[in-house]
Amino acid sequence: MKIDSFGFEAVIFDLGGVLLNLDYQLTIDAFRQLGLENVNLLFSQKTQFGFFDDFETGSINASEFRKEVRAIAPKTLSDNQIDKAWNAMLLDFPQNRLDLLKNISTKKRIFLLSNTNEIHMGWFKKYVNQLFGEDEFFDLFEVAYLSNEMGMRKPNVEIFEYVMNENKLDPKRTLFIDDSAQHLDGAKLAGLQTHWLQKEEEISNLLHDFLT
Repeated sequence: MKIDSFGFEAVIFDLGGVLLNLDYQLTIDAFRQLGLENVNLLFSQKTQFGFFDDFETGSINASEFRKEVRAIAPKTLSDNQIDKAWNAMLLDFPQNRLDLLKNISTKKRIFLLSNTNEIHMGWFKKYVNQLFGEDEFFDLFEVAYLSNEMGMRKPNVEIFEYVMNENKLDPKRTLFIDDSAQHLDGAKLAGLQTHWLQKEEEISNLLHDFLT
């Protein structure tokens, strides 16, 4: 499937699962290896609860997040063990996706909107700067919106309305792309045009027509 660029003025990209490859199961497996057998009941791609949710809205910081993990762990865990397990889901960022963003940014307004947290962003910023050059990635976007800095997260409609209002975007001419179907619900309530990027889809192929 491809999306015709006609009529769209702006594109809002999710980060993980759209631009950066992810595998949530790797983090679940890594935590299980540390003794957290039921972590999948608290955290998954579709839903999350308690301190996992608080971490993504910035209600708790990295130290507090680690403290919460230790509280449900059957043995003492180091910061490094927790961070390594939490970051296990973060995979690679293909060069063709950076090239896609560079090309689209010359034709459309582009934004980033990610549910994320202090530990993941620490890893990602270091990774992407080493891979592509200092600030090469983030400078492509008019604004990069990160849930832990905003105090809001997807799929709540408020986060989409905030992005729309701050940038004076017409939701009918703005496309939002996310790999989590539940996040589209809030975007639709805000009037945005949406696309659910599924595992078999490649973002560069999907947006091919934006480059013509």
